[in-house]
Amino acid sequence: MQFQGLYTAIVTPFEKNGTAIDYDVYAKLVELQVAAGVAGIVPCGTTGESPTLSHEEHSELIKRTVKLVAGRIQVIAGTGSNSTSEAIELTRAACADRVDAVMIVNPYYNKPTQDGLFEHFKAIATVASVPVMVYNIKGRTAVNIEPETFVRLMAVPGIAAIKEASGDLGQMARIRHLCGDRFSMLSGDDNLTPPVMSLGGRGVVSVLSNLYPKRMARMVAHYLAGNFAEGNKIFYSLLDVMQAIFWETNPIPIKAAVAHRGLCAPDLRLPMTPMSPGKLAEFLKVLEKTGADA
Repeated sequence: MQFQGLYTAIVTPFEKNGTAIDYDVYAKLVELQVAAGVAGIVPCGTTGESPTLSHEEHSELIKRTVKLVAGRIQVIAGTGSNSTSEAIELTRAACADRVDAVMIVNPYYNKPTQDGLFEHFKAIATVASVPVMVYNIKGRTAVNIEPETFVRLMAVPGIAAIKEASGDLGQMARIRHLCGDRFSMLSGDDNLTPPVMSLGGRGVVSVLSNLYPKRMARMVAHYLAGNFAEGNKIFYSLLDVMQAIFWETNPIPIKAAVAHRGLCAPDLRLPMTPMSPGKLAEFLKVLEKTGADA
């Protein structure tokens, strides 16, 4: 399987007050992504409020995503946990639902050593029947996967890709230097997509493409073709909103933006709360300035 292009970390729409997943609206969101030409979608990630989903909801959302997509684009299911056994359980369920790949985030809160990280990802990849994408995000998990640990992970056959959201371009360059083309490296931050791809990255797992899938898909396609001048034109047209979607904790702003466009309700699940009124007013001005997706 090839990991390349634009992948949308898709939001999870809820009914009033976050009481239940709105599967009808979710189906429409998936169709918008398919129509825009993205390479794939990532359900049950941080942007999809995965920490607030029950195991039953997690499984059902993945199952429905695979059915809705029907092979037209890739489905990379978020199945990570800070418990290795729980991540294995979630991964096995997603594999049984015929996803194309799984995405495994760093174990959070318990702060394993580099040996612990290696053994965690190895144990999950060993039982997975699909490729594994390792998701490195120190800012959310309080632990970083060091480049030398990625070198060790090269020996684990099932691990095929890295979503790098450390924000450290020097680290990403070192990973590429040490691991070469063994892993497909994808940016985990929209606003770092150009430099990551200039280092040899193959695309981005995007938050912004919930709102601008067409423009983002064209931008990434230009970068993959080596046309950074054209890609950068799109990038700079979106830069203000790329930064604004992180004015408050993700996915609060992107959920507000998608709701403002009439694509879903604004409801989140606690402990996520709506965007503060002052920031929301400023945010909507940025959206108006950036314009519609086209």
